[in-house]
Parts: sequence; C-alpha cells; structure tokens
Amino acid sequence: MRKSLLALLLVGWAGFGQAQVPLREGYPQRYTVVAGDTLWSIANRFLRDPWQWPALWQANSSLADPDLIYPGDSLALVRVDGEPRLTLERGASRGTLKLSPQVRRTPLVEAIPTIPLQAIDSFLLSNRILDRADAFDSAPYIVAGDAERVLSGTGDRIFARGRFDPEQSAYGIFRQGKTYTDPQSGELLGINADEIGGGEVVAVEGDIATLQLQRTTQEVRLGDRLFSGEPRVINSTFVPSPPSRAVEGLIIDVPRGVTQIGALDVVTLNKGRRDGLAEGNVLAVLKTGETVRDRVAGGQVKMPDERAGLLMVFRTYDKLSYGLVLNASRSLAIMDKVRNP
Repeated sequence: MRKSLLALLLVGWAGFGQAQVPLREGYPQRYTVVAGDTLWSIANRFLRDPWQWPALWQANSSLADPDLIYPGDSLALVRVDGEPRLTLERGASRGTLKLSPQVRRTPLVEAIPTIPLQAIDSFLLSNRILDRADAFDSAPYIVAGDAERVLSGTGDRIFARGRFDPEQSAYGIFRQGKTYTDPQSGELLGINADEIGGGEVVAVEGDIATLQLQRTTQEVRLGDRLFSGEPRVINSTFVPSPPSRAVEGLIIDVPRGVTQIGALDVVTLNKGRRDGLAEGNVLAVLKTGETVRDRVAGGQVKMPDERAGLLMVFRTYDKLSYGLVLNASRSLAIMDKVRNP
C-alpha cells in the first residue's frame, strides 16, 4: 500500500529556513518524466542534495493527485518569492483534469516510485526481523511431511506442532537466518527470518495442525517455523528526508552476500526506529579511514573517514534498518559508518 506523498511533502520542512536549495550545475529548466525514472533520479537532475526534493517540489492543488508524478508529466523550474520551485504540468496522455464527479484517474501503480522498487521488493514483502532471542524457539514448527517426507513443496500437506490461534487460518513458513548483534555494545539487535513459503490450515487436533502448502520459494524442511502475518503496513513510496535527529551508525551486513557494496545494493544498519530513523531517511556513508604506520614520528595513525556514498532507509525495525545504496564513489564495506547527510 502506498502512502500519499502530499502531506509529507508539505509538512515538516521548516528546518530548511530561508536558505536557498542548492541547485546542480547545468540543471534543466524543464524535464519530461519518462518510464523508468524514479523520484531520486529526477531530483538528482536538479539538486546537488537530492534528499532536499520536498523543499523544491511545488505541488499543484488544481490537479488530481498533485503529489504523484507519472511518465509524460512535465516539470518546470520557476522562482517563487526568489526561491527555486518545480511545478507540474500533466502529460497529454491524461489530458486536462477537471473537477467533476467522473474524473478519470491514472492508477497509482503507474506513478513513478521514489527508488527502484525491484531492488527492494523482497525486503518489503518477505523479510522479517524478530527482536526476541526466543522468538524461533517458541513458534510452531514443522514436525513431519506427508508420507514421512523430509522435504515438501507447493501443493504438499505438512504437519506442524505448537500452539495455534483458532482464528488464524494461514501461516508464513520461515527459516532462521542471521543473528545480528551490535558490534560496539554486543546487544542483540534482531534475528533474521527468511520466508520460504506459506500454508493454509486444514485441520487442528490438539497441538498438531495439518497445513496445505500454497506457495514455496524453496523446499520446506522439518523444523522450519510458522509465523502469522505481520501487523504493520508496508509502504513502498518514500519521501527523501534527513533523519529528525543525529544518527551515528554502522553497516553491519549485506543480506545478499556481496563483499563489495555498490549502488542498488541493500545493507543492514545497526540503527532503527528507537534511534530516530524513519523510512525515507537519507544517510551519508563514510569509509572508515585506514590506520597506517607513521614512518617519521613512529607509531600508528588513523586516516580521516571519507564520505563515499548515500543510502536511503526503506524499512525500519526497532533496533535495525534496511537501506538501499543510491550512489557510491568507491566500493563500500561492512563496518563503514553512516550518519546524517
């Protein structure tokens, strides 16, 4: 479900004060949106700091859904009270939008996203972080497959043991993944639960439930755990913004297993909602300076940290967050630092 951008674009940006938004050298006076664009890529055409997009965006209240941008729309840079602003002209494919009981609306799914959604879809829909050490141990588990099978797939019956909610008719099937601890404090930050499928409850007798597997992404094994659906709304449209307070964190993992991190890679951060992070927050990534030997004075000396990229937080948990690297001037790595841009 996508949240509307308009309220977020127009509220909470008093922090920019009267300072003029820094425009990029050679910015266009007008740009026509094309398929494949993202809000970030468009903002990067106009601004040195793309996360300041909301300060530049001038929503046109005379249009239906003025906060959403579609391929074919035209953006023009104008001055309002001496400040640069972008105004929107709807593309010809939608014609002139008039107020009437039968306004034809373009489906929301056609609006351009903030960042490339194909890079983060699985993290929005399938990944889950559990913040209790006993979360897996206390969850129902698969005790047997049909006809004593060890591995099961879509369409198979499986049997699970545990405490089942009589009001719950379907469960996700998960396998325990990485356990994350804070590299500085040693605190447990969360346990990754990898979704491998889902099943529908056919019958329950005592503490044994029979389920029909409706979908699987890999073979289901004995011992895999069952969890009900997450009680939170997943948003896939974000407004770029700096964090509301100072954040000093670290990249602690790359879920997809690469060693050299670059643009459009997903990273795990050791900071979350409790630290003030929200979905859409932009963070600068700093390469940790190397420690080298001083051949003149002797001893070891640490080189300064260097800014090497930007990422956007797209999913937050209490103690952890997922971020998408938007640009990187050099290869990033685990233990690189993140902070306010």
